[in-house]
Amino acid sequence: MAEPSLAADAKPWRDAAAKPFIRIKNITKKFGDFTAVDDVSLDIYKGELFCLLGGSGCGKSTLLRMLAGFETPTSGTIEIDGQDVASVAAFNRPTNMMFQSYALFPHMSVEKNVAYGLLREGVPKPEAMVRVADMLRLVKLDGFAKRKPHQLSGGQQQRVALARSLIKQPKLLLLDEPLGALDKKLREETQFELIRIQETLGVTFIVVTHDQEEAMTLSTRIGVMNDGKIVQVGEPPQIYEDPCSKYVADFIGSVNMFEGIVDAGVPDTLRIKSLEAGTELLVEPPQGLKIGQPVSVAIRPERIMLTREKPESPNVVYGEVEEVAYLGNVSTYRVKLENGKTLKVTKSNRLHDEEPIMWDEKVYLSWSKAAGIVLTE
Repeated sequence: MAEPSLAADAKPWRDAAAKPFIRIKNITKKFGDFTAVDDVSLDIYKGELFCLLGGSGCGKSTLLRMLAGFETPTSGTIEIDGQDVASVAAFNRPTNMMFQSYALFPHMSVEKNVAYGLLREGVPKPEAMVRVADMLRLVKLDGFAKRKPHQLSGGQQQRVALARSLIKQPKLLLLDEPLGALDKKLREETQFELIRIQETLGVTFIVVTHDQEEAMTLSTRIGVMNDGKIVQVGEPPQIYEDPCSKYVADFIGSVNMFEGIVDAGVPDTLRIKSLEAGTELLVEPPQGLKIGQPVSVAIRPERIMLTREKPESPNVVYGEVEEVAYLGNVSTYRVKLENGKTLKVTKSNRLHDEEPIMWDEKVYLSWSKAAGIVLTE
């Protein structure tokens, strides 16, 4: 098996001198008058577990299919490990693809499903079976070799499909919504299995998903797509804490958004007038803003404090609790402000609260200057 890669730990994308393993340059794909992928350029490094994240129809699966060779770009180039693969047939590329449907052969056993690609390539059966046994141990299915797919759970079928995709030791594995058919609990467990397997083998993974939590859990980096374009690339904390636009802030997790106008600033504080907030918003000043410039201020629900007494805080608003949802580890509140705007607040349930805030209570909502993310797009 391949040696484990250090790329995920070394974070080569932070090194300007590092050479990308995959280089996508100005890729466009049109279907008639419709542009599915629009002038996308992207570098991905060896050993990454990279997620393409976006809603339905954003172009992420089309981009993945062009990497696999199932679609031909209208324009642009794709290089894998220094090789221009634009004219290389799918079966000659150093890639493999795992589909959401798994596409297992129902009449074959687990070990025959996994061995199929090796035997088709002419690998001697004894050698193929040794490699299959190693791969089944890696995906924790070594006791299931003789079973047929219908005798397996959804999660087990998913691991068979993964083993079959990896058995030929591709340089790049492409996964299109690989966990979409699993229930929530099994999907969460399988995410960590994918990470373990990827780190063990050192194969570069590119995963397409519409699930924000899945992308945040799995990836070394995320590429957020919208309308055929890559709108932001970054590590999960960067995408969540420092989104580049209202679209990214709203798509990744929950967010409260205020529209406003830049009013004035001092070295450590920027003041933004906001009718939506019903007050001035104080934030840490980003660079390059001008007085009178329209901006949006995004605030994550977990960054807002909820209290009965008015706190000492740079940002305080007042409202009434409309809804409370108890979710075990957290409670989610919807609070209607005096001006009619509704904010979402999440509160940890780590500590036992003898008098939890309930429906129809009047409350103060407050947050620090650092909690406000100022967005210009």
